[in-house]
Amino acid sequence: MKTKTIALTTAMTLLCSVALSDSTGTPIRGPVYTDDGRLTLPEDYREWVYLSSGFDMAYSPLAMSGHHMFDNVFVEPGAYKAFLATGTWPDKTMLVLEVRGAQDKGSINKSGHYQGTEVMGREVHVKDAAHLDGWAFFGFESTKPAKMTPRTADCYSCHANHAAVDNTFVQFYPTLLPIATAKGTLSAAYKAESDARH
Repeated sequence: MKTKTIALTTAMTLLCSVALSDSTGTPIRGPVYTDDGRLTLPEDYREWVYLSSGFDMAYSPLAMSGHHMFDNVFVEPGAYKAFLATGTWPDKTMLVLEVRGAQDKGSINKSGHYQGTEVMGREVHVKDAAHLDGWAFFGFESTKPAKMTPRTADCYSCHANHAAVDNTFVQFYPTLLPIATAKGTLSAAYKAESDARH
């Protein structure tokens, strides 16, 4: 009898763990830090889910770079699937912003711009409650691990005041904004800004 009880308990535990795995979907690959707190750049981020590209985007009227730029945004696949289900980002989410120079002369191109091969910079936006006490930014000038951007940087207040969902600019991600709208996860600040424009 005892053997049957143990076998039944083991089977129930296994079934519960399988159900939990199925309900949570793809596991989230979290950030990796060095011993001194630097973030390791996820080298395969270009195999993640592509969200959008911006062209010459700037959040300040004074931001004039003098040359055209593209930025591409990628998100870790497990976090993406969680967003599809909930309309917000789970803990350990990582989004990578990759910046490339715009080119206009090359091959058969006669007008418009395309992206150059050189990566001008990368920034990773990480949600990590235990390690970072919420969201933080890490700017990469190379592929070496990067220090966290200080909390005094303007990007923190800008995201806090204008982000559509959970400290992120989902308003610029065309496949995710309708999901957040349907799930009711848009921030009050974003909705107020959106209402003021219409």
